[in-house]
Amino acid sequence: MKTLGNLLVIFLVIIGMLALIPLAAMGVSIVFSIFYLAIWFLSFWIIATSDETTDFEKIAWLLAMFCLSWFA
Repeated sequence: MKTLGNLLVIFLVIIGMLALIPLAAMGVSIVFSIFYLAIWFLSFWIIATSDETTDFEKIAWLLAMFCLSWFA
């Protein structure tokens, strides 16, 4: 009887571990999405705060990046 109880506990632990796989995958995808968006916004921030270009050139670069990123 004790062996049957141990097997049942092992089975339930395995089922519980399998149930956690989608949650872990969702967490990883959220982290990668935040990382990707941070890099995407960083490129806009670098251009917007650059002292190398004029205001109108910055606006042109930002519009070009925004439009090209949507079509890519």
